[in-house]
Amino acid sequence: MAHHTARGAYHSLVGRLNAFPQGAPPSDLLFRILEVLFSEREAALVAQLPIRPFTAARAAAIWRVPEAEAAAVLDTLADRAVLLDYESDGVRRWVLPPPMAGFFEFSMMRLRGDVDQKLLAELFYQYVTVEDDFVRELFTIGETQLGRAFVDERALPPELSLHVLDYERASEVVRTTAPMGVSLCYCRHKAQHVGRACDAPLDICMTFGATADSLIRHSFARRVDVAEGLDLLAEARGRRLVQFGENVRSEVSFICNCCGCCCEAMIAARRFGLLHPVHTTNYLPAFDAAACRGCGTCVNACPVEAVGLVSANDPHRPKVRRAKLDENLCLGCGVCVTACPRAAITLHARGARVITPLDTAQRVVMMAIERGTLANLIFDTRSAGHRALAAILGVVLRLPPLKQALASEQVRSRYLERLLALRAGPEGHQRPA
Repeated sequence: MAHHTARGAYHSLVGRLNAFPQGAPPSDLLFRILEVLFSEREAALVAQLPIRPFTAARAAAIWRVPEAEAAAVLDTLADRAVLLDYESDGVRRWVLPPPMAGFFEFSMMRLRGDVDQKLLAELFYQYVTVEDDFVRELFTIGETQLGRAFVDERALPPELSLHVLDYERASEVVRTTAPMGVSLCYCRHKAQHVGRACDAPLDICMTFGATADSLIRHSFARRVDVAEGLDLLAEARGRRLVQFGENVRSEVSFICNCCGCCCEAMIAARRFGLLHPVHTTNYLPAFDAAACRGCGTCVNACPVEAVGLVSANDPHRPKVRRAKLDENLCLGCGVCVTACPRAAITLHARGARVITPLDTAQRVVMMAIERGTLANLIFDTRSAGHRALAAILGVVLRLPPLKQALASEQVRSRYLERLLALRAGPEGHQRPA
């Protein structure tokens, strides 16, 4: 009976995790992961927390305990990077991040002795890498995904360099977003414990802004300055790692430096490439058939197997091969461009620009609309009422009409329909934000 009761707490926690667009499919492996990261009591408490950021007073009201007791529990969870905490307008707030990108990764972003990291790594490997359910739900549902690739700026020809927007440059994120923290790569750290790690650098994954601030204060990241951040980018590019970051234009919270063998985003891109699990850059490589000698360097460098070797169809040299690109799989990262020993590959602009959400709030709302979970955000009874609702509706009102229609259909709210009608104006035309 005690074990059944304990699993009840973890079942409730799984339900809470799946209220967010980036959830985690229930399985015995997931319960075992949560049992490592949360005590039974913590699971029961965290299952009751709001989806949106909250104060200690709000947690205390939900848990029906004194505020000081609630704050102590929240501090304990933040010390283990299960929760993130930050200060806004002089008020301290906490938030439960999704499993990924979130507390799954945080649990492996430093060496620690309070949890069995080898056991965690083995569980993560089975749940995330071997089984498909989690990665498929995380990366393939809807059009708006968690992350996007950044282009290797060294690969851009001069005529394109002038037109690259700031948000497309990882270097610009490093230069302009503070604080910046660096931690162990979750993917390669996990791979080390299961005997599958490559020799790419470990201490190289970056977080920014409020996420970095919380991780730095709780010793899950070390603070670095712009100069070191740019050096780490250069090291990553020199090792042919792909910059994979949050799929937003402003206030990017993370940039991972990904190898093709260990990193889950790249593995997802290979498994589900036609479903576009990672948002691409606005560029594609072009191969000069006359210069290509079929050496295969670009094939080996590509982290998502978008490049292959095919016959050159030369009747005089039947064994000659040429590189060929599958545009449907290509991330546009430019790794192949810098790897080519003959400078036979150049980047050019894609035919249509890839749309990137403005910020995290817009990304989350768009993902919720596309995954059918918007009502969870709007009608989360644990959140602090009107302010949370106003923030979500403010994002909805800035979305394109089709997304607004999907939002209205999901929540079936007369209030939302009325807001959208007023926003559209008397003739049904969308008013400017």
